Amino acid sequence: MKNNGNGQKPLWRITDSERRVILFIGDAMIAGVALLIALYFWAMEDQWMDFTWQFLLERPPDWYYFLPVIWLILILELYDPKRAAKRKDTFHGITVSTIVSTFLYLAIFFISEPKSLPRRGVAAFIAAAASLTFLWRLLYIRIFTAPAFLRRVVIIGAGRAGSTLAEEINKINPPPYQLVGFIDDDLNKQNTKIADLPVLGTSQQLMKVIDEDHITDLIFSISGDMQDSMYTAILEAEERGVDVTTMPIVYEEIMGRVPISLLNDDWVLRTFVDRAHAPDSYELIKRLVDLVGSFFGLIFLAAIFPIVGLIIVIDDGFPVLFKQVRVGRNGKEFQLIKFRSMRKDAEQDGKARFAVENDERVTGVGNFLRRSHLDEIPQFINVIKGEVTLVGPRAERPEMIAALQKDIPFYRARLFVKPGVTGWAQINYGYASTVEENAIKLEHDLYYIMHRNLLMDISIIFRTISDVFGFRGQ
Repeated sequence: MKNNGNGQKPLWRITDSERRVILFIGDAMIAGVALLIALYFWAMEDQWMDFTWQFLLERPPDWYYFLPVIWLILILELYDPKRAAKRKDTFHGITVSTIVSTFLYLAIFFISEPKSLPRRGVAAFIAAAASLTFLWRLLYIRIFTAPAFLRRVVIIGAGRAGSTLAEEINKINPPPYQLVGFIDDDLNKQNTKIADLPVLGTSQQLMKVIDEDHITDLIFSISGDMQDSMYTAILEAEERGVDVTTMPIVYEEIMGRVPISLLNDDWVLRTFVDRAHAPDSYELIKRLVDLVGSFFGLIFLAAIFPIVGLIIVIDDGFPVLFKQVRVGRNGKEFQLIKFRSMRKDAEQDGKARFAVENDERVTGVGNFLRRSHLDEIPQFINVIKGEVTLVGPRAERPEMIAALQKDIPFYRARLFVKPGVTGWAQINYGYASTVEENAIKLEHDLYYIMHRNLLMDISIIFRTISDVFGFRGQ
């Protein structure tokens, strides 16, 4: 069989789920090795005993052996295949996890009894886990992002949906797939290029293309009518072991958002409503997490309020807190509370405006508060009251929602859940000051609503913490 010049026959077709499993197994093994290394160096420097069973049973407290589990939780954000494939994101994620774990330990250390915590053992574990995890992740990037491990894909349908998907995939580096080309029954598209990819033939040539180009996956991207021959060819391909996936599913997987501009008008009723319902157990656990998180958040608010409040007053006078009407779940309005970060005359004419990057209305102190996310801390009052949750779509103003829902399909669907202090759209996209940018943020919000679960929420929280340390807030 001939091989396409753009790639080679894959050694092993790896899906995103399989990549996460590989990453988890590698991380778990590395965390276990780091624990052993930490125990060894701790024992070798111990004044009473060496690295023996007696040492392992008597010296380390029981919670010490759970350090690998804590480390795995701290690096949850690195299980996104796109982030895991980039050295910069990997380095940043591990660095932030190291800083967070160190701060957590120091916080516990200073409130514990003197000499009750193993400083040497914890320091050795953090150092070993961070360095070994980084080396393992570099090895993963070197091996598992190679073309030989990428799925080779043909897109069925070279229309607007298929070409848009191809353009988005081509923007990703490293690429999630090897795109080989299109199959389309439109004779006018034959022997042409669309989105820099060739149209390889019609449904009649599909099986030949699969055999000759070692195709592992087909992405179905036809939104209109389809010829019977295409339907038959796709079924035959699936019978031969080729994976067939629809365009919206692939778009969601690789982009982390929903392609609202490519969906039919009845999508909300046919798909979104069913997928948007979360189990009652998740909603209960989420509320408990909200209450626990807001309890510690309010303690933190009480600690920083005098300092932050004084700085705001010195910089731009009173008031310290900013209250504004926002829209919550099912369209119910409430008063959102934040530290004031804009001038008092920010909307002197009474017209609602989008916040933009480098907004001239933001005060000097407000810029720091926004980048550090400290302006969001008073929202824990809203969380306690049940108006806001820790993770969810951004709470928008009634005027903004009324304007945006006229131009953006499905915009009110984001009101299906409570707004959040942080969220999927907030950590994946910057300021949205235009209709087009707000449409992209909506795509992220709808993706979160359909895919939300406890692990995703925890990952979003840790990525928000990462943004705090990187001063990348908005």
